[in-house]
Amino acid sequence: MLRAEAISAFRGERLVLRDLSFALAPGEALLLTGPNGSGKSTLLRLLAGLLRPEAGRLWWRDADALADPAEHATRLILVGHLDAVKPALTAAENLRLPGGDIAGALAALDLTRLGELPARMLSAGQKRRLALARLALAPVPLWLLDEPTLGLDAASVARFGTMLGAHRARGGMVIAATHLPLPLPDARELRLT
Repeated sequence: MLRAEAISAFRGERLVLRDLSFALAPGEALLLTGPNGSGKSTLLRLLAGLLRPEAGRLWWRDADALADPAEHATRLILVGHLDAVKPALTAAENLRLPGGDIAGALAALDLTRLGELPARMLSAGQKRRLALARLALAPVPLWLLDEPTLGLDAASVARFGTMLGAHRARGGMVIAATHLPLPLPDARELRLT
């Protein structure tokens, strides 16, 4: 469904990805590993359509994924390093999307009791869980995750693992940049150097 073909990309003036190819089918997961600065976040931004490759192509179901950026954006959600949580809004208000099951999203990551609390009052781990709760609102096939378990305790990682498993069971795909083990059984690894 998703295929990168000989992708190359720069970050600033430095070539960080060269001739990178991989494919991901429904239900699969890919872990991006490697040292800091190896291009993991750059690759995620490229896959999200926020950057254009210097060379190579990105395919979605045998069509150029980046030919229509607006269409490509409907296929994915990107959870980056920053949690994108608005501090003045409550946890529930931060999840407000048309037709979204806010209560279900809060419950998925054990945030129900914090739903009416201003986000500025949340701990770093709670803010991260709130950012990840957006995944429960996104009926899209591709989840792009940059260090998703940063700041999470073991119980939160387990809850997140349940979300990942359910997404993959529905045919969803996951690409995650990480330095730590993730609850993604049978995930393939792409090590960037």
